[in-house]
Amino acid sequence: MRIPSSFPGAVLLAGFITGTLDILSAFVHFYIATHGQPVTKILVFVSSGVFGKAAFSAGPSMMWWGLLFHYIIALIWALVFFSIYPKIKTLHKHPIATGIIYGLLVWCIMNLVVLPLSNIPHGPLRLVNSVINILILMAMIGLPLSFMARKYYARG
Repeated sequence: MRIPSSFPGAVLLAGFITGTLDILSAFVHFYIATHGQPVTKILVFVSSGVFGKAAFSAGPSMMWWGLLFHYIIALIWALVFFSIYPKIKTLHKHPIATGIIYGLLVWCIMNLVVLPLSNIPHGPLRLVNSVINILILMAMIGLPLSFMARKYYARG
């Protein structure tokens, strides 16, 4: 894959790719776990972080807001990773471990800081779902970001 030579271009591409991988994985997991419920419920749930309970009765526009918010969040995680990557040399040497750890870090910050501060309805953390979601974030956000940043910064 060709990574853009500009920092903003590389971050935008990384955010789009990881956001897409993450949401598609979430759709598959949700569809299987709920025995075929519409995956658009995930996007409405995401939009409820801003709009609160009103998102669940506001109509189809909420799914589009949820998709926008999802990609903004993915872009932020890509920007953070690309910004810290050149400053911590250990990240360059161990791309797989770096991606796995970053995926876990994303899950921890999202579930223990961001979501509790949002308007999303709170429920208990369930171990199986948490493990699945951590693995998704490792594989779909952490690892791709690690390899994309490595390729971007290898150019010197």
